[in-house]
Amino acid sequence: GDERGFFSESWNRRTLSEAGVNLPDFVQDNHSLSRRAGTVRGLHYQAPPFAQGKLVRCGRGALLDVAVDARLGSPTYGQWVSVELSFENGRQLWIPAGFLHGFVTTQPDTEIVYKCTAHYDRASDGAVRWDSLGIDWGVSDPLLSDKDRDAPAFADWRSPFDHMVAA
Repeated sequence: GDERGFFSESWNRRTLSEAGVNLPDFVQDNHSLSRRAGTVRGLHYQAPPFAQGKLVRCGRGALLDVAVDARLGSPTYGQWVSVELSFENGRQLWIPAGFLHGFVTTQPDTEIVYKCTAHYDRASDGAVRWDSLGIDWGVSDPLLSDKDRDAPAFADWRSPFDHMVAA
């Protein structure tokens, strides 16, 4: 960056491969805007055969991004990780297929941008209740969609993902 602004190479297969990071091919890019801080989106997934891996980054603002291992038989099944992604820190998070994905915005007018390894399929779309895993989202009264408010709790949900099957 300089006084004009900045330039960022947000994806380069060769550079990542040279660093030992080999990701699947991407087929779709998504971009969403959340107007209000405290907006929770997730925990979302696409069931096989349309399971999606996602490379996530923040285009503007800031968010707490969450990934939950939902692969039956995985030694880390039900465990989650959260990472702050912001325009300022420029971090990205790789979320493999078989993981639930969600985020909460921590600034107004936050944009999330992500690459997907499978096309969206409405019939394969699903959600798990955002507050059913003990995740510290940092909000007590989030803005939610009906889909996210009505999603089943993790304990009541049957995962379509198998740890031993490559997505």
